[in-house]
Amino acid sequence: MYDVIVIGARCAGAPTAMLFARQGYRVLLLEKARFPQDTLSSHYIHQPGVALLNQWGLLDELRAAGCRPIDHQSYEAPGVRLDGFSLPVDGQRTTYAPRRYVLDPILARGAVAAGAEFRESCAVTDLVFEDDRVVGVRHTTPGGATATERAVLVVGADGMRSLVARKAGARNVVEHPRQTCTYYSYWAGVPAHFESYARPGRWIGVIPTNDDLTLLMAYFPQDEFSGVRKAVEPAYLDAFRTTAPELYERMRAGERVEQLYGTGHQENFFREAHGPGWALVGDAVNHKDSITARGITEAFLQARTLTRHIGDGLHDPAALEAALERYEEDLDEDHTGFYQAALNVAELKPEGRTDMLRKLVGHQDLIDRYFSTLSGACSIDDFYNTDLLTLLDQS
Repeated sequence: MYDVIVIGARCAGAPTAMLFARQGYRVLLLEKARFPQDTLSSHYIHQPGVALLNQWGLLDELRAAGCRPIDHQSYEAPGVRLDGFSLPVDGQRTTYAPRRYVLDPILARGAVAAGAEFRESCAVTDLVFEDDRVVGVRHTTPGGATATERAVLVVGADGMRSLVARKAGARNVVEHPRQTCTYYSYWAGVPAHFESYARPGRWIGVIPTNDDLTLLMAYFPQDEFSGVRKAVEPAYLDAFRTTAPELYERMRAGERVEQLYGTGHQENFFREAHGPGWALVGDAVNHKDSITARGITEAFLQARTLTRHIGDGLHDPAALEAALERYEEDLDEDHTGFYQAALNVAELKPEGRTDMLRKLVGHQDLIDRYFSTLSGACSIDDFYNTDLLTLLDQS
C-alpha cells in the first residue's frame, strides 16, 4: 500500500513524486516509457521553472548536461522588434531549454533520490475503484504481467490524453478549438538566442538547446494542417523564408540534423482537477497551444501547488478534500491568464499587439517587463504600471 501513486514520470509527474516523497510519503512513480526517451516538446523553461529547479537542487545537474544558457530574448513582427529579457525570479534570470531525453531523467532521478519508487516500462491500464473512490491502479510490468497497486491518492501526470482523466470521468470545464499546428527540427551551425517572429498566419520560434543545436519551430493555422502535412518540408522552409528572412539565411548556412517532427493536436482545455482519490497535474489537467512554451514551467508550478496544499493532510479525508479544492482554485487563479495569452498568440494575428509594442521601443525597462509577463516573473497588473500608462497616453 502506497500513500501516493503518480502516473507519468516526465515534467509534471516526477516533481510531484519527488515533493511528496520529501514530505515523507511512500510514493510509487510509474512511467510507460523507458528513459532516456525524447518526446514532442518546445523544451523552454521560463524563469519561475528555473527557480524551482534551483530550489529542488536539480539545476546544477541540468547545467552540467550541456544545455546552452539563454539570457537574450527577441520578438519581431511587421513594424516592430523588441530585444531584452525577463526579470529574474528568486535570483534566477538565465533560462534553459533542455531536450526531454536530458530533462526527464534528471527529474526522475530527483524523485528517486527523495525516496520515491520508480518503475519504468509500466503502462497503467485501469484505475481501481471502491465505492466510487479511486484506490489504486492496474498496470503492465516490463515482463508483460499485470499488477495492481493501491494508494490513498492517485495522481495523473499522464499528459493531454490522460488515462486517469478518462477513467475517473474528469470533464472539460473550459475548452477551445485547436488554433495552430506546428512542425520543428534541430539545426547545427545556426547561432541563436530565444527568438520569436510573427506575421499574419505564421509564427516562428527559435530556442537554443543541448549539444550546440537550435530548435527551429514553425506554426501554421489549424485549418492548413491537412495541406501542410502533405508537403511538410517545403511549407516549413517557406514559413521561415517569408516570416524571418534573416533567420532563413542563418539556416541556409547551417544544417538540419534530425527529421521534422510535428503535430496538429494542439488541444486547449482545463479539466476537473480532482475527485475522490485522484488528482491531475500538468497537461493532464490543463493543455494549451504550445506556441508560448509554457508547459514545462506550469507543470513544475502545479506539482509544487498540489503537494504544498496537501502537506501532512493526506490521511485526513476532510483535510485532503479541502486541499484538493484549494489546488483547483489556484489552477483557475494562477494559470487562466497564461491559457488566454496562449489562445491570443495562437490566433496568429500579431497586428493586434503591434501598436502597443511599438510604443515600448526605446524603453528597455518596459520591454523587459513585457517579456516578464510572458515568463511569469511579472504580473499583467505590474506591467501596466504608471510608467506604461503615461507612455501610452502620450503616444
